[in-house]
Amino acid sequence: MAFVVALAILAFIFFVFALKGIKIVRPFQRGLVERLGKYKETVDPGLQLIVPFIDSLRLVDMREQVVDVPPQEVITADNVVVTVDAVVYYEATDPQRLFYNVAYFALAVTKLAQTNLRNVIGDMQLDEALTSRDHINTKLREVLDDATDKWGTRVVRVEIQRIDPPPDVVNSMHNQMKAERNRRAVVTEAQGTREAEITRAEGEKQAAILVAEGLKQREILEAEGRAQAIETVANAEKYRRTTVAEGEAAAIRAVYGSIHDGDPTPDLIAIKYLEALTQVANGQATKIFLPAELSGILGSVGAIGELFKDAPPSTTPPAGSAAAGTPKAGTSSSGAVEPIGP
Repeated sequence: MAFVVALAILAFIFFVFALKGIKIVRPFQRGLVERLGKYKETVDPGLQLIVPFIDSLRLVDMREQVVDVPPQEVITADNVVVTVDAVVYYEATDPQRLFYNVAYFALAVTKLAQTNLRNVIGDMQLDEALTSRDHINTKLREVLDDATDKWGTRVVRVEIQRIDPPPDVVNSMHNQMKAERNRRAVVTEAQGTREAEITRAEGEKQAAILVAEGLKQREILEAEGRAQAIETVANAEKYRRTTVAEGEAAAIRAVYGSIHDGDPTPDLIAIKYLEALTQVANGQATKIFLPAELSGILGSVGAIGELFKDAPPSTTPPAGSAAAGTPKAGTSSSGAVEPIGP
């Protein structure tokens, strides 16, 4: 019975001993093994075995950590007190130095960030500090990364959350911003009005130019059309007159040719002469032109009267008649009737 109890005690002690010697390191951790209070080695994630009651395993988180820097008042180069709040992101690079070189890393990096915030922003004007957050972040990160390198960490980035000026400065900035915006609005409106007037004037100018060009082109086209019309009418009139003249000339040539071919007698010429006088007398004119040699005409009339008698015609024409061969007034030697004088 005592043997069983002793065996059970030994089994329990072995179980406790084994439980103390088996350690598990998670993937985002590194283990620091200490033997009798002295650093021995750094172990990787996984199952690790140590000597119970002699070795101890301290775990170090290797993930990226964040430290909130409390708000603090900082005086800028133009003597304006602003409240600055920042956030620091870091990650462990050497777990041994992180664990043994600094006691309270979060407090240390917070105080270091506050001090460097005063130095960086204290060298800037208020407007520059408000508009240069990227510059402040970069400069703080460089300073903190250099300072924390011996602690086995790397500062990934520093972010300025807010920079709050005093209320009176904020009101002044608001008034200044409002005035600037009003000025920009007035300038923009003036520029818009000027550009609109210029555009309108250019449009009117272009419209006037186009209207003038249109009128000019229309007048040119109208003039060209009138010229072409006049030329066409003139050509037609020329053609008409040429054709009429040619026709009249052909008719005159045909008439006179027929007269000469028919060999008209003086009696026939006298009859035609009388017919012409009849047409002249029947006209609408108020003046009547009589031949200059009325006696010769009367003789011709007498000769014509003899033609209608039953007796044979005389072989010798009466003296002074047109048949005597001597041209009289109103006739020509060729037998054609000449125009009567005015």
